[in-house]
Amino acid sequence: MGARLSAAITERWELLAHVDDADSFLVAAIRRGDQRAWQQLIERYQGRLMAFARTRLRESGDAEDAVQEALLGFVTSLKHYDESRPLETYLFSILRYKIGESLTRKKRRPETAIGFDIDDDCPQLIEPADSETPSSVVAGREREQGQADLLATILRRLIEELRDRGKLEDLQIIESLFYVGMRNKEAAAVVGRDEKAVAGVKFRAMARLHEFLSEFSDKGSSPLEDSELSNEATISQVWRQRRLSCLKRSTIGSYLLGVLEEPWQSYTRFHLETVRCLMCRANLDDLSTESEEAGPTQMSEQFFQSSVGFLSRPSAV
Repeated sequence: MGARLSAAITERWELLAHVDDADSFLVAAIRRGDQRAWQQLIERYQGRLMAFARTRLRESGDAEDAVQEALLGFVTSLKHYDESRPLETYLFSILRYKIGESLTRKKRRPETAIGFDIDDDCPQLIEPADSETPSSVVAGREREQGQADLLATILRRLIEELRDRGKLEDLQIIESLFYVGMRNKEAAAVVGRDEKAVAGVKFRAMARLHEFLSEFSDKGSSPLEDSELSNEATISQVWRQRRLSCLKRSTIGSYLLGVLEEPWQSYTRFHLETVRCLMCRANLDDLSTESEEAGPTQMSEQFFQSSVGFLSRPSAV
């Protein structure tokens, strides 16, 4: 890796420790109609958004259009943005929807089948059955949303527990099984463990999920039945859609610099190269190339000019 790239990533890595605070500051300023803050947000995120869009769409012009529409979608729906949700995840979710719209309009599938979030790219419309009333449809969807929220909560708790305990090889196994959808034998080959050990990790993980779920049930607030945890397809879908095991950008930067210690180095390589999480790989591609850019690019200026008119007007003092 060149010295120029290494220095650029090091500088970025040092700043990323405060990325959440910076995002909150920018969003607050954008809500006030601050055009400079909006331009800074575009410059911060356009690289990784473009890297992601280019993996899904054949034409570079289509990728640019999707990113432009996603940024416009964000600024026009800003009043609905829940700041408890990471800004990066929210922007990627809008972009995936815009990519899905583009693919639907052109009746195409994504450009690449590499990466395990294909289902997120094409929006699906669910038609109610003739016997269903509008209220029953709404109630059903609210229940499904509540189940997904709870499942995401207990899965995230399991992931954080494994990370905190340094059990990243176990997390690789769980991610192989639940996220990627591998069988025990396939996961064993990927992580270099025997099949019996993989089965043991899976058994303990499922036991922990059932324990977490019982805590909610004891409080009388669980819309998710204990038996529903056996549906691995649902677990996989929630894990993919919520990006439960995505890496921090600072971790990816450290990985590029080669300064991550084990077992994080091996886990990060696994997540990027085996799982091939497209959002994390978009960050990897962006960090790998951003040192070649100096200041605002023509593309970021284009994105800014096409959306700045939709900012809220500054409040009168």
